[in-house]
Amino acid sequence: MTDPAAPIEERLRAAGLPPLPRTAWLQIDLGRLAGNIGAIRAALPPGALFEAVVKANGYGHGAVPVAHAALAAGAHGLCVATLDEALELRAAGLDAPILVLFPIPPDGFGAAARARISLAAGDDLLWARGLAAYTRSGRRAHGRLGDLVVHICLETGLGRDGLRPDQAIAAARGLAGVPGARLEGVWSHLQAPEDTVRTARQVDRFRAAVQALVAAGLPVPHRHLLASGGLLGVERFVAGTAPIFDGVRVGLSLYGIEPEGLRIGRAASAISAALRPVLSLHARPVRVAELPAGEGVGYGPSFVTARPSRIATLPVGYADGWIRALGNRATALVRGARVPLVGTVAMDAVMADVTDVSGPPVTPDDEFVLLGEQGAERITAGEVARERATISWEVLATMAARLPRVYTSPADAVGIRTLTQDRGPWQTSRSGTATSATSRWTRS
Repeated sequence: MTDPAAPIEERLRAAGLPPLPRTAWLQIDLGRLAGNIGAIRAALPPGALFEAVVKANGYGHGAVPVAHAALAAGAHGLCVATLDEALELRAAGLDAPILVLFPIPPDGFGAAARARISLAAGDDLLWARGLAAYTRSGRRAHGRLGDLVVHICLETGLGRDGLRPDQAIAAARGLAGVPGARLEGVWSHLQAPEDTVRTARQVDRFRAAVQALVAAGLPVPHRHLLASGGLLGVERFVAGTAPIFDGVRVGLSLYGIEPEGLRIGRAASAISAALRPVLSLHARPVRVAELPAGEGVGYGPSFVTARPSRIATLPVGYADGWIRALGNRATALVRGARVPLVGTVAMDAVMADVTDVSGPPVTPDDEFVLLGEQGAERITAGEVARERATISWEVLATMAARLPRVYTSPADAVGIRTLTQDRGPWQTSRSGTATSATSRWTRS
C-alpha cells in the first residue's frame, strides 16, 4: 500500500497512472463509498433493494466510477435524472437496472427501450406523447426496439412532478395495451422528511395510490419512496414501525453526508455514525509571494493586506465550483491548520493568507485541503454550504468536470479522470458486476 501521506504524484506514479494536469484535484475514496453502502444496507429489512443515485455526474464524484463501485458493493441498481446520463452508464458497460427519474422527451422512448433503461411516467401529457411515439415506432414490425419498462411517479405532495392516482391508473392501463411495454414499479419523493405531519400524509397518499392500482387489476412489482432524508430522518421507517416498501433510493448519504436539517433518531444513529464523506478537494499553490502592507489581493480588490503578508495562490476558482460567494468567507487547511481564503474568487484562482502558518514559510510544495480532512481538522460540505448560503447537494454537484478526479481504495490510487485521461478499473469490466478488478477498489 502506498503511504497515504505521500505526494499525489508519487501515489499516481506507483499505481502506473498518468500525472495530474494541474495542482488542484478531487480525491474520491471508493473504500468509504463501499462502507457507506454497507452501513445503510445493514439497516434495511431483508429483501429491500438499495438503488444508488448517481445523477449529476455522481453528485460531482464521477458517475461511471461511482456506479461501478456502488454495484460492486451491493447496490441493486442505479438512478439518474436524464436519458443521456443513463446512456453514459450503458456505454461504460454497466448492465444493472437504471431508472431515469425525470420525464424524458417523447423521441427518447425508443433509445431508452433499446438500452434497457427504465423510464418514469411523471407528466400526463409527456407520457401520452412518449407512449404514442414508442407505439408508432412499430416495435413488433421492425424488431428494432427493446421492452419499454416504466416506473410511475406518483404525486403525493411534493408539488413538482408525478401523476395523480386516477392518471396513474390510466397510464398503467395504457401501458398494458402496448406490446413490449410493462410496469415495473411506482415511486414518489418526500417533500420535507423532517416534517412528520407532511411525511405521514405523503406516506398515506402513496399507500392509497398503490392500493388503487392493485384494486384496478394492475399489480405493482416494485414500490419505492425513501431517499436519504426519509431513511435517516423519519424514525419510524428505520425502526420498522412503518414500511420501507421494496427499496430505497440513496443519493447524498451514499456519498457520506447527512441532509441538513434532520434530527437523527436512535434507530438511524448506527447509519449516521458509519457515514464518511467520500470526496475531498485538494490544491497546491501555483505562487507564494510576500506582499507589503496595503497591497490589494485579487480583483477589486476586496481584500487589502493590513500587514506584510504571505499569500498563496491556489488554482481553484468559480469555474471549478468554488464560487465567488466564498470570497473572504471560507478557509482552507494547510499543515493541519486553518487559514483564511482572501480576496475575490476568480475563475481559476483563490488566495490563502498563510502569514501565520507555523514552521518554515509555506511553499508550492505544501498541500492545501479546501474540502475534507487534514490532521485533526475537517472542512465539511455542510460548512461550505453555509458559507455560500446553499445546501451540501449543490456544493458537491457543482464540482466541475475540469477538476481531475483521483480514485483511491482505501489509500492506494486506483484511477484518474481528467478532461483528456480516463484510466481506472471501471474500464476492465463491461458487465457492470463486481469482478476481481472492481472488488479491489471498493474495500472499506
